[in-house]
Amino acid sequence: MFQLGKTIVSENILSHDFACNLSACKGACCVDGDAGAPLEKEETQQLQSIYPKLKSYLRPEGIEAIENQGVFVTTEDGEYETPLIDGADCAYVIFDEHQTALCGIEEAYNQGDIDWKKPVSCHLYPVRVKDYSEFSAVNYHKWHICDDACSLGKELQIPIYKFVKEALIRKFGLQWYEELEKIAAEKCS
Repeated sequence: MFQLGKTIVSENILSHDFACNLSACKGACCVDGDAGAPLEKEETQQLQSIYPKLKSYLRPEGIEAIENQGVFVTTEDGEYETPLIDGADCAYVIFDEHQTALCGIEEAYNQGDIDWKKPVSCHLYPVRVKDYSEFSAVNYHKWHICDDACSLGKELQIPIYKFVKEALIRKFGLQWYEELEKIAAEKCS
């Protein structure tokens, strides 16, 4: 671990490789697990405002889950998440012709119907950020369903921090990311 500004960063994001391999995992991270995608407070407002434009991209069961639970849910700990369909799929998940799970929010973004890509926690994956009062912890979340992504990342020699560069800049800013690159160059040389 090392400190970078108001973050404590796991060295695993520098030393481990990763590149999503949707053809192998079929987007399992959007349909497996026991919780929705973590949301920041301002993202809950974003979801409220864009939902009318998203609705046409979503599956009927996703729409039903959202209309029954809301565009987001609040956990027992007071944190925010995307709602789930029957405790499994994210309510915003859609499937392509190969039955690969995709994000309906991102599809609406790609089509130019909204200007918000998706929750930053999804964009950052496999990096997870936990905010505390004085700092944020930036960690690598290892999950067996991403073994193929680890293999592909190793084959392509893409460290995690480079794979999620756009998302890290979105979360922490360009200056933070440039400092991270300097640290990576020192630690990995």
